[in-house]
Amino acid sequence: MKKKLVLPKFKNEDEEHDFWEKIDLSKYYEAKDFKHFDVTEFLKKHAEPKITRITIRIPTDIVRSYKQKASKIDVPYQSLMKQQLAKGA
Repeated sequence: MKKKLVLPKFKNEDEEHDFWEKIDLSKYYEAKDFKHFDVTEFLKKHAEPKITRITIRIPTDIVRSYKQKASKIDVPYQSLMKQQLAKGA
C-alpha cells in the first residue's frame, strides 16, 4: 500500500459516482495489495444452511403443548420446535 485512501462523506450517489470515476487507485495501492475474490467460494461460505426434511412421530400432547406456546408468542409451532432442537432442549 502506498498511502491510505481516505473516503469523503458523499451527499448522494452521483457525488460518489463522480469520486470513483475520477480517482486513480494506483496512487494508493499496488497490485500485490489486492487479493483474489472467488465468488463461488464466497457464496458457498455465506449460503443459507442446508435443510433436511424429516418425518418423526411425536406424542400428541407434546405437539399440542408446542402449539399453545407458539400461539402465545405468535410464532409458528414448527419454528418454535426447531429453536428448541437447536438449543438442545
